[in-house]
Amino acid sequence: MTRGITVKLPTHKVVTALEAKLVIVKKNYSNQEAYETKYQKAYAAYQKELTDFAIANVKKAFNFRTNYRAWNNQLNIDYDITVDEKDLPVCPEREWENISLHTYKETVEEISNALSILRMTDELTVNASTMKQIAKYL
Repeated sequence: MTRGITVKLPTHKVVTALEAKLVIVKKNYSNQEAYETKYQKAYAAYQKELTDFAIANVKKAFNFRTNYRAWNNQLNIDYDITVDEKDLPVCPEREWENISLHTYKETVEEISNALSILRMTDELTVNASTMKQIAKYL
């Protein structure tokens, strides 16, 4: 027979952690346009570096493929280059999660509700079942 794990955390620590998470969620949502702009600039610089790399190494290219589109007068040229990944420019990654408005509102509401309930309680500790419900926000 297995026994469940009993965890009791001080309520004030849980409230403090939830308040901190709420501040982070609000800050990330309000700054996501700035983060996206910064990412797009970094990605444009990455594309330029990658293009410069490909042009500089065109003499190593093989398996050329061309496709001329007469309707818009475009010539598409594809080729392969054998390189080590370490030689390539590093692609920037998004360091944040893009949050939609409805997800943001839902998350803020749930954290706020949890904070309201925890502030009203007379209990000094939070039990495991309550922690399971709010752990996804911490």
